[in-house]
Amino acid sequence: MEFFFKPRGIAVVGATPGQGKGGRVIIDNLKRGYSGEIYPVNPRYEDIEGFPCYPSILDVPDPVDLAILFVSARLVPAVMEACATRKIPGVMIQSAGFAETGDQGRAIQDEVKRIADLSGIRVWGPNCMGLVDAPSRYIFSTVTPTIWDTQLVPGSVSMIVQSGMLAGAFLVDIISHGTMGINKVCSIGNKMDVNENDLIEYLIQDPATKAIGLYLESFADGRRFMDLCRRSPKPIVVLNGGKTARGAEAAMSHTASLSGDGAVIAGALAQVGVFQAQAFYQLMDFCRTLSMYPEINPESQNRVAILTYTGGAGIVQTDIMDGYGLVPAELSDPTIEKLKSVFPEWMPPSNPVDLWPGAILNGPKKAFGAAMEAVAADPGVDAVFVHCFVGGFELEPDLPHLSEVARRTGKPLLCWISGERELVTSFQREAEQLSVPVFRELPRGVECLSVLLNPGRSKAAIGSDLSRPSTAIKIPDVLNKILDSENGNIDEYLSKQLLAEAGIPVVEEDLVSSMDEAKAAALQFGFPVVVKGLMKGAGHKTELGLVHLGIDSPAGIASSFNRLQAAMNGKGKVLVQRQVKGEIEMMAGFVRDPQFGPCVMCGLGGILAEAINDTIFGVAPLSFSEALSMIGRLKSQKLLNGIRGFAPVDREAFARILVRLAALGDSHPRIQEIDINPFVINNGSPVAVDGLVVLAD
Repeated sequence: MEFFFKPRGIAVVGATPGQGKGGRVIIDNLKRGYSGEIYPVNPRYEDIEGFPCYPSILDVPDPVDLAILFVSARLVPAVMEACATRKIPGVMIQSAGFAETGDQGRAIQDEVKRIADLSGIRVWGPNCMGLVDAPSRYIFSTVTPTIWDTQLVPGSVSMIVQSGMLAGAFLVDIISHGTMGINKVCSIGNKMDVNENDLIEYLIQDPATKAIGLYLESFADGRRFMDLCRRSPKPIVVLNGGKTARGAEAAMSHTASLSGDGAVIAGALAQVGVFQAQAFYQLMDFCRTLSMYPEINPESQNRVAILTYTGGAGIVQTDIMDGYGLVPAELSDPTIEKLKSVFPEWMPPSNPVDLWPGAILNGPKKAFGAAMEAVAADPGVDAVFVHCFVGGFELEPDLPHLSEVARRTGKPLLCWISGERELVTSFQREAEQLSVPVFRELPRGVECLSVLLNPGRSKAAIGSDLSRPSTAIKIPDVLNKILDSENGNIDEYLSKQLLAEAGIPVVEEDLVSSMDEAKAAALQFGFPVVVKGLMKGAGHKTELGLVHLGIDSPAGIASSFNRLQAAMNGKGKVLVQRQVKGEIEMMAGFVRDPQFGPCVMCGLGGILAEAINDTIFGVAPLSFSEALSMIGRLKSQKLLNGIRGFAPVDREAFARILVRLAALGDSHPRIQEIDINPFVINNGSPVAVDGLVVLAD
């Protein structure tokens, strides 16, 4: 990948002297920052911007490691052939008109891919805005040259962006405000060849990159992406666009229908310690915060010291922190004593630390400085959040001193800033140079602090090795024959036999063929029982009236048996189950995702499944710790912990079920979906009372 980032020479095919044209913008950007050889290519001109212009890529002299193409899509295959003849290792196609436009464009893109595969050329794009490298002052892009007028502020955040115009527009916004530095911005467009995984791998090794942010509309290889993120020592943040309920209407199981709204992506990212953003500025704020503190004490918790110039703001921040799992630190007695040195005698220090009286008495620099020294030295404080005001009230702290204390003590420092506009901008720029995250909105600052202190940042034991197969689940020959010969959904009885062989606890039940057998089964299990009708292709039995609950007598068995046979026109089967009493219901499932492969789901089940939609997905193979983590990320923790006298859910038992479910689906490729809904939680233990296995056609 070095020939993309550090080429010795660049040929620009489609260069032009016309002002405002893309081919001219690329030349202008190269001329202002790139130090290597620049070769315009266009048969219509002899020179462009003082550079000799060549009629063909074949005429370009050495050295040339990279060709940037900005010509009509229909001309690109011929240019690619010339690049292959010229043995140019890297091609960056910035023109549009390929797969994003329809079948005709896709055919052109396929031809370009064929040429690249045969020749070994690596292709970046097409339909992209290329590369911006702020520290090197390399702009291999059609991004507007006005970014030079506001200076390229070098930073430690590198971005990978699938959208070309988003990359350009956002880059201009960031740079023109001058309050956030950028390392590299990579716009990759259609990802015909070079994709996010190639660039993540490169940026992980890039010493100038401290955090990596991505805007993606699809994942080229979800499992490779997860493996790279799991191994990355650098924090990674993803904003995923284009989350749709693909396939949800056609899904045969509830698990599959739940997987289409971005839930699989969210679960996969959480599984490997990746942070997920929901909007563009949030993405950038997460990245810059994490880049300023790429390493954090693994013992850090969620205890925050708040230094403020107004008690009201301290109260508001405390309220906001509660929603993010952060708490005001309980300051130690030695810390309280140190704070008294800058507090008036009549005012006892506490957290939030209201420094207004102390600033009036001692001046803001001494008050804030002494308070910072005190709280940062407190072992019960994990991070410090300072409220700053500039202009008018003489409240500005000594920011370099606060930053030095934070670095010396290893306690992250974040600031909220307000005040006069120009002074605020100046404060933000100083903070950027000091690597102190500063925010104009208090909630965003708290949100970023919660990301910084998130225990998911620890990479030590995150994620399974996705390259290793799951522990094989062996099943009897009779069930293997069903897996080999059937297609679509198999009935509940066979589905649960398969689950039981995988070590998943299922309810006691019996398949009966007569009323007498039904009565005998009910007497064996003890009343009340559940009686179900099983019909080929009937996945939602309750909606078809094929589930009868609370049958408490032989007469009830007879009535239920007859009604089910009538409803099924005598063509179905009847299943008698022990009725399990439970406090709450949960569910679990398996699905094959097109981007991430075999995945497992867990969540609240029964009637709460759709009402609350509290589900978490994970990618197989699944470790026991990952399964526990999935359960821990469900929103309904109070319910799982036991409420109103109910026993808490046996999390370890449910985690073992998820691991076995992942192994079952992963080790039998014909299994497309598994839906277990509900698991009745009986005295804390989960028991599957319904199940559906869907096989590939």
